[in-house]
Amino acid sequence: MQPVLNIEDVKRVEVALTREGVSVSELMHRAGFAAAQEVVELGDVDNVVVLVGLGNNGGDGWVAAEALHSRGINVKVVTPIEPDELAGDLARQVAQSAVKSGISPVVGPSRDELEGLLETADVVLDCMLGTGFHGEVRAPFDIWIECVNACPARVVAVDVPSGLSGQTGHAARSCVIADMTVTMLALKPGLLADDGRDVCGAIVVAPLAEQTERLVIEADPVAWRTDLADYLGVLAPQTLSVDKFSRGSVLVVGGSRRFPGAAVMAARAAARMGAGYVTLAVPASAALAAQAHLLEIPVVPLPEDAEGTISADAQDVVRKLAEGASAVLVGPGMRVSGGTSSIVSALLGLDVPLVIDADGLNCLSRLTNGALPDFPEITRRRAPLVLTPHRAELGRLVGQASNPPDSLVGQLDAARKIVWADGGSELVVVTKGCATGCVSVEQAVLPKPGPAALATAGSGDVLAGMMASALAQRAGEDVDLALLAAYVCEIHGYAGSLAAERVGSHAVMACDLIDVVGLASDAVEEHASYPDGLAE
Repeated sequence: MQPVLNIEDVKRVEVALTREGVSVSELMHRAGFAAAQEVVELGDVDNVVVLVGLGNNGGDGWVAAEALHSRGINVKVVTPIEPDELAGDLARQVAQSAVKSGISPVVGPSRDELEGLLETADVVLDCMLGTGFHGEVRAPFDIWIECVNACPARVVAVDVPSGLSGQTGHAARSCVIADMTVTMLALKPGLLADDGRDVCGAIVVAPLAEQTERLVIEADPVAWRTDLADYLGVLAPQTLSVDKFSRGSVLVVGGSRRFPGAAVMAARAAARMGAGYVTLAVPASAALAAQAHLLEIPVVPLPEDAEGTISADAQDVVRKLAEGASAVLVGPGMRVSGGTSSIVSALLGLDVPLVIDADGLNCLSRLTNGALPDFPEITRRRAPLVLTPHRAELGRLVGQASNPPDSLVGQLDAARKIVWADGGSELVVVTKGCATGCVSVEQAVLPKPGPAALATAGSGDVLAGMMASALAQRAGEDVDLALLAAYVCEIHGYAGSLAAERVGSHAVMACDLIDVVGLASDAVEEHASYPDGLAE
């Protein structure tokens, strides 16, 4: 797994490196050389334009420019001020060194001059704004960014595309759209989520020093980005000695007269994910509709209220069904009422692996008055518990209903409030967004995000059914719960890619995901030992 560091922690690693004998000057030179090497490896590079800012990110650019020039590449450095006028001693020194090597800087060009330079470039190296950027981009960099994004050259950003927050992943109105980002020391959360997914392109991590890996781990990464090989430890062993019960049984509790489809999709997804036996329990008025779509899956009608939602009278039936299951999913399409909240509460009290999704989470919020971290006794249990909230649901769980998390780091922080309050190893919060984090008390694991095609109604219901199926198949085994959850998310993401190939990226519906869950699962498992073999 690859460590992901908050920006402040990256700064601490830089300080730690200097204490171990790697000077700031050496770090800058290594960063510039790393960026230059990536430019060269792109191939067919004769002309490079380097856009530099006023700080250390600009210093990296001057070093890269000199390194490229020494290889016989025609380099133009565009700078807002004369090199001798740079305020930072180190940035000024490397700029002066580049000029002495034969590079003639282009100082404060007009828009027309800059556009003309960029038209001749094979590669543009973006070294304008670094990881300290926040707010809006000021002149002249806003104009420079517009010119870069309009030019035909390949764009390589150094550390972070200018205009993007490396911490939050939020981009300013002016932001470089890079083909590649060469980031220093470690991944940053803003590169992996939200606008970062659109503007970073391929991400290359340059460690810069042999001590970096140790110091990054000591800095306590905010999360870990998975590679396919990391999932080998959670794959079920291959055996032909199975029957439908040994493959795990799943109970899905949910649905309502108004929303029967969510629970149906979750049940189908659980079966497609490999569970040997799936049962769906829905309000009586939704049972016929569910049965019409589920030939292989038995449907149990439950007592309901006048609104067609599960009533409190269903508790005994649900408990009995749950006690015979390997894992239970509650929530999809269930709606929020006193009756459904009592069902969630009853299931939390059972010693059975449990996934809570959708309205099950909203019931949990209702049970805790929107302050789940203040009631750790509700989630503290011996059997695994997986919560799968999207950002709005997560906000409702932690008292942020009016201002839910709007970034990956916000998601991770909110999820940690829940798992740290609980303190046990049997709880994982799968916080869903354009990037998803699987957070346990010990670590946060980031599976590779799926395509935008997953942003469709019912996609979360499919993931919840898959999650319950995976828990059922590994029930009673000692498995890393966060990593298992990430593995399911990885399959879900790949299913999104397969579905998009079949029906088009804008046409994917949740049922399309269900149809390819098995193929996606086989592909991820097959390529776990060969990460390069799985299509992006």
